[in-house]
Amino acid sequence: MLTWILTTLQLPLRYTWKISRNSSTFKTNLLLTVTGGGWQGRGEAAPNVRYGETPEGLQGQFMQLQAAGLSQCETVEELTTFLAQHQPAHALRFALESAFVHREVARTGQTVPQWLGIPAPTAAVGTAATLPIMEPGEVAGFLEMQQLSRFPLLKVKVNREGAVELLREVTRLLPGHPLIVDGNEAWADADSLRQSWEQILALPGLNVRLLEQPLPAACAADYRALKGELNCPVFADESVTDEADFADIARQFDGVNMKLMKAGGYLNGLRILQETRAHGLQTMIGCMVETSLGIWSAMQLSALADVCDLDGIIIVRDEPFGLVHEREGRLVEGVSNR
Repeated sequence: MLTWILTTLQLPLRYTWKISRNSSTFKTNLLLTVTGGGWQGRGEAAPNVRYGETPEGLQGQFMQLQAAGLSQCETVEELTTFLAQHQPAHALRFALESAFVHREVARTGQTVPQWLGIPAPTAAVGTAATLPIMEPGEVAGFLEMQQLSRFPLLKVKVNREGAVELLREVTRLLPGHPLIVDGNEAWADADSLRQSWEQILALPGLNVRLLEQPLPAACAADYRALKGELNCPVFADESVTDEADFADIARQFDGVNMKLMKAGGYLNGLRILQETRAHGLQTMIGCMVETSLGIWSAMQLSALADVCDLDGIIIVRDEPFGLVHEREGRLVEGVSNR
């Protein structure tokens, strides 16, 4: 029988994390530990308010899973069946499955990629770093303080109202630097996006690698109408769920951002990446605000990604685990027991 323990992680942030729908100065994540037979595994849950996830809600779900017999699951097949029956929030499901897998790889002497049957990550994984929404006058000081120019990609969070001026200042300070422009569903429809995007494309020094989820996921028809119009790849984030029709995703987008916290586990995350490739789309692996435990987990699939956006640990002020370190814009593994 396995023993599961849930612990709260209070994570103060280095700076205010502002995106189009909310802002925060700290995050509350959850740590799940599973032990049995002398082996241990840990997993992290980062609740996502976009999908109604809260730390308190996940804690309640965990108690229900315990009462329903979680500790009786001895194999990954049993765990998968159990979670399909009880359907916890995706972030909690990822914490449970990843903790279980980490115990399994420790028990069998494998790595996570070996267990999944995929290529191993490179020794140093290049990642984007994120500039949250802020006033243009704050950008220069923020870029200098955080030294964000060292990263191969800079992700800029934008809202509809301030996108042009924010990007104008970024491109003035870092002309030609590859950018991910992340709207987090900030624009209402295709016409409003076209108007803004025309102004954005005219900015001197602009170099957009990709535009991420500018419209709400419900705007599938608008995405289809925009396909190929914006002179850069458009990636899905919020539009990709468990029920996503990838043939239709391919009619709307050029790529997919897979986040393990949204996918609910390694197995479903791998399926999403495989579906993305099978439909001729580019792949991206992203993250929430996470400790190095969650980021380390995402790195295990990074060989399957065209783009990695795994800067969650950079935002956390006092990262507790030391499993991943950032060096000159690249992520390398630390040494610790998972």
